Amino acid sequence: SPMKPKILRNQHRLRSFSSMIQIKSVSEFREFRRKLHKTDHVIGLVPTMGALHDGHLEIVRKARRECDKVIVSVFVNPAQFAPGEDFEAYPRPFEEDMKTLEAEKVDCVFRPDLSSMYEKNHATWVDIENIDAISEGKSRPGFFRGVATVVAKLFNIIQPHRAYFGQKDGLQCLVLKRMAKELSIPVDVIITPTVREDDGLAMSSRNIYLSKEDRLTAPVVFQSLRAIQNSYDQSNERSYDRLKQTALEVLSEKPSAEVLYVSIADGRTGEELSGSISSDIPLMVSLAVRLGKTRLIDNILLNSE
Repeated sequence: SPMKPKILRNQHRLRSFSSMIQIKSVSEFREFRRKLHKTDHVIGLVPTMGALHDGHLEIVRKARRECDKVIVSVFVNPAQFAPGEDFEAYPRPFEEDMKTLEAEKVDCVFRPDLSSMYEKNHATWVDIENIDAISEGKSRPGFFRGVATVVAKLFNIIQPHRAYFGQKDGLQCLVLKRMAKELSIPVDVIITPTVREDDGLAMSSRNIYLSKEDRLTAPVVFQSLRAIQNSYDQSNERSYDRLKQTALEVLSEKPSAEVLYVSIADGRTGEELSGSISSDIPLMVSLAVRLGKTRLIDNILLNSE
């Protein structure tokens, strides 16, 4: 099993005079990693696309508590944006992100440029079979191929003992856990709870796109998930169709929210359920809506430990 964190007694003293390292090239990072191999430090990785918010920082802080060295990658991955999606417009407040990570006492930021991650005729991809048939995969064909490939590359380059992801991207979490297991990558994939604004909206780098009106409407996403949760927990509703209808009714009160999907899936595999839902398996209830030009996703887990 991957190494358990061993917290070093003098780590804070060591850190006080070491500042954050920024590395751009794969070869330079390998050199840095080789030095770490000589220690028995537990290495934690937090992969990001930058545009950091409090949700990211909660993940970074968890990694800090559990690892000796924390590496944050910042890479806006073109392979996970479909044509016409927001790759060009995706926020890149680079200087601000670096200051934030320095303040969080991150040890190293790996921020490769495009050519370091994808050579000109890049032809090797990590494909997850049938993923484009379910919920988020169906809504964004090719997205998970892009995510799985870039994360596999990051795991190979950085060789962390632990890698941290946020539950907000629910299906992505399942896909990456499965990929690490099936490709025998020796990393613990750790999922951290979704961090929310006061009104329940899941924190996301894309929330800055929301107009004032859309921002006021956005909490309906979490409210509709909670409606399913209440129906399941309090009213013992077990019909897939009726549970889904519960969310759609809440969403229908906000006509500006275009529903892309509502999904009730097996929380272990992401596979869509139907008919009568078992009380014995973990469930992932997820949905996506579009408000104006902004796509919002969220999920909750039921019956999970």
